[in-house]
Amino acid sequence: MSTDPAVEVRDLTRLFGDFVAVDRISLTVEKGQVFGFLGPNGAGKSTTIRMLCGLLLPSSGEGRVAGFDVMTESETIKRHIGYMSQKFSLYDDLSVEENIDFYTGIYNVPRDKRKARKDWVLEMAGLTGKQSNLTGSLAGGWKQRLALGCAVLHEPQILFLDEPTSGVDPLSRRRFWDLIAQMSHRGTTVFVTTHYMEEAEYCDELALIYHGKMIAKGKPAELKTLIPEDILEIRVERPFEALEQLEGSGLVQGVALFGGALHAVVDDAAKASAAIRDFLAEQGLAVEEITPVVPSMEDVFVSLIELEDRQRGEEEEKS
Repeated sequence: MSTDPAVEVRDLTRLFGDFVAVDRISLTVEKGQVFGFLGPNGAGKSTTIRMLCGLLLPSSGEGRVAGFDVMTESETIKRHIGYMSQKFSLYDDLSVEENIDFYTGIYNVPRDKRKARKDWVLEMAGLTGKQSNLTGSLAGGWKQRLALGCAVLHEPQILFLDEPTSGVDPLSRRRFWDLIAQMSHRGTTVFVTTHYMEEAEYCDELALIYHGKMIAKGKPAELKTLIPEDILEIRVERPFEALEQLEGSGLVQGVALFGGALHAVVDDAAKASAAIRDFLAEQGLAVEEITPVVPSMEDVFVSLIELEDRQRGEEEEKS
């Protein structure tokens, strides 16, 4: 069995006219990993996925997916991967069974395996007995699992999921990630893009992408060590008003709403806690609690984006 990575790219770049959508991305994804591509909308995640899937040629750079060259063997790559987009790639006017039959043909599933694969998809998606239902009538979670089943009918080595949980409820998202974990344990490599911070915790490794650039890469626990400052969770009445006051106070490096509380980035948690409490009291805002917390992925992402923005601003000023 080959020990080559499932995905390996160097300086992958995609231009649309003068616009740089993907800017010299380099990464390696080992076989059997769940690799997360995390970033805001418009960061370049989907464009990267499309290049890796053989749907879009890179402007420059090099790479291999499932051992095949992204520049010269895009058609071969398509036969060795599964792909699921956020729109689920299903035909709403076909029945559940007709969608499955359509994709068994598209993926050239051997005829002697088609019934077994169809039964597996129906069971996995919770649609046994509902194969005659119109796909357009399905609830989001069922449609999502059906799309996943159709994407892996041919049992691909690598599965690319482009924001697959967009628009579905939290319980369906959790069940979907359980399916991803099961596939990974059976040896399938899963490359998934998301902008949901909590989903990042489910990945073996993550890359953070912003303005087409990869600004950080590592295991979730490793990325949390990239913030040298302390994080304070502040529970205060009227948190949005408190956020506005703190932003211009000079007491915090950054502050954001986090559920019903605030998360503030500070140099020294002990010193900052007392100063923040006193400051908010002066503004007529009663503080319930201020406690140091372990950075969340959202804290990490916001902090790294703010750092990137500051560096870009400094470079523009120099030029």
